[in-house]
Formats: sequence, C-alpha cells, structure tokens
Amino acid sequence: MRFSKYTREITESHLQRLDEALAAEAEGLRAHLAGGDPAPHFAVATASYRASWEAATPLSFGRLVGMLKTAVLAGEPHEAATYTLAQLPADSASPVAAYAEALAAAVLGDDDRVRRAAGVMAAEGGAFERTATALVALADGDEAGLATAVRVIRTDFAERDAHLTGVPVADTALVLERLTAIRP
Repeated sequence: MRFSKYTREITESHLQRLDEALAAEAEGLRAHLAGGDPAPHFAVATASYRASWEAATPLSFGRLVGMLKTAVLAGEPHEAATYTLAQLPADSASPVAAYAEALAAAVLGDDDRVRRAAGVMAAEGGAFERTATALVALADGDEAGLATAVRVIRTDFAERDAHLTGVPVADTALVLERLTAIRP
C-alpha cells in the first residue's frame, strides 16, 4: 500500500481507476492542444476519477478535484459538482477538500461557499493560494482579477514544470477559463 498526506491508505482498485483517469485526462489535454474534441476523453476521466474516489479510503479528496476538473472540461460539470458536495465532510480542514468544495460551488453558482472554501485553500499557501485567488475573483465577477490570477497560474505551471514534456498546459487555468462560460 502507498500512503499520502491526506489519505491513510491507497488501495489497488483506487490506483487502477486513478491511472485510468490520469491517462484519459492526458489524452483530453492532447486532443485540446491539437484542436480536436477533448470532451470524450474528459468524460472517461470524470467517470474514472469518480470510480477511484468510490474505491479509495476516506480523505482522498484529490479524486474529487480531478473529477470536477475533467467534468468542467467535458462541458458537463453539474452532476459532478452536486455529487462532490454530497461527499465532503462539513468540517474538513484539508485544502484539497476545500478545493473540491470551491470548484463545485463555483459550478453551481454558490459564490459565498466559493469564498469560504477558498479561505481554507489560501491558508495552505503556494498553488492552493493562487488558485483560491482566482476562484474568489471568479465569485466576485472580477474579470481583470481572474485574468491576472490565471496568468500567474500559467506562469507558475510553466516555470515549475518546465522539465516535463507532453504536458504543455496548466489544466487549472483552463478549468477556470471554462468556468466563466458555464456558471449560472
């Protein structure tokens, strides 16, 4: 078994579904960059992230974040957002759970909840804080602030992951841009 900061134990079934989700998400990003239709790949990734969540031990909130991101990118995020909010504990201090909550609330247009969850994310600092800044700008309807935050996320991604090949897009920035078009 493998362990992570927010998960007690990661099962083999969880890992298999997670691997499927990550592979489908990568194919979707490649299709997007090539000008093709990424939605079918993102739909597969969304389903695989959900299956991974359901196979995981409690506190594996990153699977919910992945599910929401790919659902937004597939253009069908509302069911995933409702599902996510039903899965989250009311009192979690995890920045990953807060990220899932903020994304789900953003999809559903609950801006007060976005701001509350973003506060938990911001307290963690780093990439969580940068994403929280963008989500609050989205909730506030601050187009200039959102554009600036997305640029910062893209720059951070490019600098942090310059050594990677085949992943030339910051999916968080792409998700935030897509959210502006689908919010109620």
